[in-house]
Amino acid sequence: MLIQSDWLKSLRGRSFDLELVAIAVIYFVQGAMAISQLAVSFFLKDDLGLSPAEVASMVGITMLPWTIKPLYGLISDGFPVFGYRRRPYLLLSSVLGIFAWASMGLWVATPFWAIAMIAIGSLSLAFSDAITDALVVQRARLEAEGDAGSLQSFSWIASSVGAIISAYLSGYLLEHFGAKLVFEITAFLPLLVGIAAFAIADPPMSTVYIVAPDPLAINLEPQKLSRNSQLWMSLKFNFVQLRQAFKNKAIWLPTAFLFIWQATPSSDTAFFYFTTNELNFNPEFLGTIKFFASWAGLFGIWLFQRFFKGVPTRTIFFWTTIISTVLGLTSLLLVTHANRAIGIDDRWFSLGDSLILTIAGRIAFMPVLVLAARLCPEGIEATLFALLMSVINISALCSFQLGALLTHIFGVTESNFDNLWILIVIANLSSLLPLPFLKWLPDENK
Repeated sequence: MLIQSDWLKSLRGRSFDLELVAIAVIYFVQGAMAISQLAVSFFLKDDLGLSPAEVASMVGITMLPWTIKPLYGLISDGFPVFGYRRRPYLLLSSVLGIFAWASMGLWVATPFWAIAMIAIGSLSLAFSDAITDALVVQRARLEAEGDAGSLQSFSWIASSVGAIISAYLSGYLLEHFGAKLVFEITAFLPLLVGIAAFAIADPPMSTVYIVAPDPLAINLEPQKLSRNSQLWMSLKFNFVQLRQAFKNKAIWLPTAFLFIWQATPSSDTAFFYFTTNELNFNPEFLGTIKFFASWAGLFGIWLFQRFFKGVPTRTIFFWTTIISTVLGLTSLLLVTHANRAIGIDDRWFSLGDSLILTIAGRIAFMPVLVLAARLCPEGIEATLFALLMSVINISALCSFQLGALLTHIFGVTESNFDNLWILIVIANLSSLLPLPFLKWLPDENK
């Protein structure tokens, strides 16, 4: 089995209170929201008639809410609503999500409103993700180390189940009912977040004054502080710690490497147009690919945990980059139809290629999470980890924008794929650019 039994055993002895169920529901929704991805791509391509370059650029813009994810945690911590820090913001994110996707299903018919609503939907998901992460951190602090780890695994599995279920449905529903209905179905998912918000433990902040030291003051004599004052003091203290952390080369050099590693141009959007317009892959088949790719991603994580977890970071980054680049170039066989010459059908080749690339990509990305966790100093682990993930999200935005620029330069359109092979070659070979900077990563052999 892909799921290890150790955390399953620990979960059997856990009392499944309402808050735990609510957390699982929210993470499930975050995974299930992928049901709209194919519908968005086809809606922008077919209903709005946008070019590959325009779609790539728009997809990049809609990622903006994920680049400021730490801000949502700061807002939740520092600006309670009627004394509550979590529930009101979960309800707000639920309302935003319902509004955005219902609008996509009912009346959006122009590129401007499409990008606005998709961005609001992305904001809803990013905000609820940040709040739920905070809930998990709060729960983990009250539990033993092993139980805290099982809670993290439980949350991750809930998200994965949502992603797997939505993967096939995304293509099937789009094929038989159209993009608008998929958007309307998507609008119901944030409603589950709003319902789950009422089950979380979110006691109102006390206004009772207590004695607490100011960690920023030179004279650390006890002071009377309200809970709000404590929050502001904590925010200031975390900001000072973050500023000091990013002055440390051991933190900002690996962060710069991760940015370069993820910011290279992407050819995904142009390739999507090729598979749908040239190879005539229908939505249901693309959903099938996503379904099996989701399972392949789980298999990739298992492979990393089983065989590569102890491999030095520099080594695994080097080899996964080389292997992913070589595997990525196999798309040229499909673009040039060379796969047909060797007797492999377009669909079988695309399915196999996607599964292998997904496994390799997941193995390559797992060290990023491990490295980010190692870089975070004690006391500001959650905030700095969120900032590092935001840097990766910013680099992904840059990747889409660079891909959009190259798609435009090479004249790849919805019907002209003559230069697509050049775009694929550049996108894959550029992924080798970070290799000279491997020395910026920690040397674990020392």
